[in-house]
Amino acid sequence: MAAIDETAVRARIGAFRTAEGAGIPAGMVDSVATREGLVQVALMVAKADAARQEPMRRALEADLAAMPGVRNATVMFTAPRAAAPQPQAQAQAQAQEPGTLLGQVGSIVAVASGKGGVGKSTVAVNLAVALARQGKRVGLLDADIYGPSLPRMLGTKGKPEMAGNKLVPIEAWGLKAISIGHVVEEETAMVWRGPMVLNALTQLMTQVAWPELDVMVLDLPPGTGDVQLTLAQRLKLAGAVIVSTPQDISLLDARRGISMFRQVRVPILGVVENMSFFCCPNCGTRTDIFGHGGAEAEAQRLGVPFLGAVPLLAPIRETSDAGTPIAASAPESEAGRAFAAVATAVAAGLDGAGPARGPRIVIE
Repeated sequence: MAAIDETAVRARIGAFRTAEGAGIPAGMVDSVATREGLVQVALMVAKADAARQEPMRRALEADLAAMPGVRNATVMFTAPRAAAPQPQAQAQAQAQEPGTLLGQVGSIVAVASGKGGVGKSTVAVNLAVALARQGKRVGLLDADIYGPSLPRMLGTKGKPEMAGNKLVPIEAWGLKAISIGHVVEEETAMVWRGPMVLNALTQLMTQVAWPELDVMVLDLPPGTGDVQLTLAQRLKLAGAVIVSTPQDISLLDARRGISMFRQVRVPILGVVENMSFFCCPNCGTRTDIFGHGGAEAEAQRLGVPFLGAVPLLAPIRETSDAGTPIAASAPESEAGRAFAAVATAVAAGLDGAGPARGPRIVIE
């Protein structure tokens, strides 16, 4: 298979013509990324023109996919960059309260982990489903742009419908949900730099027709980087749920996550100990594969609530892979009850926690 590079892709875009004979101005191309046969292109289009330009986007995507050496091509719209604000306007903008995004949501809950591989997305999905089962209007936003797993875990396929120039959230298991995985192919590698990721996240919040919700669950990427800090600054987060396994190395990263949220003045709703223990389905013998109780002890040490322990069970993995979250498909199972208990504890924390203010820098 012939190698494909950015120069070749840009040349193809330059030669592209719509059915009406219109080309794509070079200034419209915001970015081009290629890697191992995967092509991702971002075009700058004004929000008001997005719906009108959609046929062009699809045609260009198909044209790029037909290039020799291309395994998959994705073309997305991005808003034009705003001009740099004048000093006075910039100072006024910085003085404004955060939280202009998702104002129709009662409480926004961030589900985070200091490291990957602790089952954060599994907890986020089942927490959202369990909250919905308790009668709340719940949204679920997959903020893990590089590793979107929400479509697979909810069993949702296909791209969302459009309502005007906005995406309509996918409905599944009592939730309104959206993920970058709903608009790109499952195997597409998101080889984007930080600004593109943050712009895509902003689009998932502003260019999606979110209804009024009681709770929105954000499935954050692991770590303590740009995404976490930006969302803490731009949203009124009601609190953060930290997911950890009992082992020391995971707890060390969980401490960093708690420290980060405290620095940006986001309340810690509590800690969930995932993969807490394993019981053999044949003999019933319990084995603490990753240790046990470490997250609860750490929560007590740090003075934050312990939300509950979720066991390491094959049905959790099986239902996640099948797109049937165990909190919905088997709510009376041991795992289903564990997630329901976590949801009850989170709901109780929300009832007593107001929205957080974003960080404010004071120079003395």
